[in-house]
Amino acid sequence: MTDPTDFTALTDDQWAQRLTPTEFRVLRRAGTEAPFTGEYTDTTTNGVYRCRACDAELFRSDAKFESHCGWPSFFTPLAGERIIERRDTSAGMARTEVLCANCHSHLGHVFTGEGYDTPTDLRYCINSISLTLAPAE
Repeated sequence: MTDPTDFTALTDDQWAQRLTPTEFRVLRRAGTEAPFTGEYTDTTTNGVYRCRACDAELFRSDAKFESHCGWPSFFTPLAGERIIERRDTSAGMARTEVLCANCHSHLGHVFTGEGYDTPTDLRYCINSISLTLAPAE
């Protein structure tokens, strides 16, 4: 029997039971939600953004910034070991995909060199549907 805390061992059928069809398409099939439609695109609430699939802490609200790209943007993850970055050559371009290190679900992509006035030269462009927000108390 699969250990329910080992998210990397879940089958597609198990993920499909845990997630809505749209969540499954984005998180498990590396889909993308439409720009300017996600619930966290313009959110300014203080708190911690977690992986919607496994609840792992990924980003803090103080690293979120307005990039006007249509998706929530962060200049750094909570900690480097919380995410996996891997080369993505789908859609006819070379990008860096961002995955949750705990469950290997697709979160979005990271871009560099765009000139945003942030402490890093990075923009973690993350699908809202890949996240949940735990507001600060």
